[in-house]
Amino acid sequence: MPIVRIELLPGRSADLKAEIAREFTETLERVAGIKPEATTVVFVDIPPHDWVVAGKPLGSPPAGG
Repeated sequence: MPIVRIELLPGRSADLKAEIAREFTETLERVAGIKPEATTVVFVDIPPHDWVVAGKPLGSPPAGG
């Protein structure tokens, strides 16, 4: 039972996330023979201030935070 965890910056619509989940699920079925009902896709929205690349956050923390 695969669990696909996708970490993204916030801002993707529910419709886009559903499309991404379908694509991952279909790929696992086609390539690995895994039944769609066995695949779980989890989206995690990470705020830009918590996403750090080369030691620098992609955004500033919210005011008061």
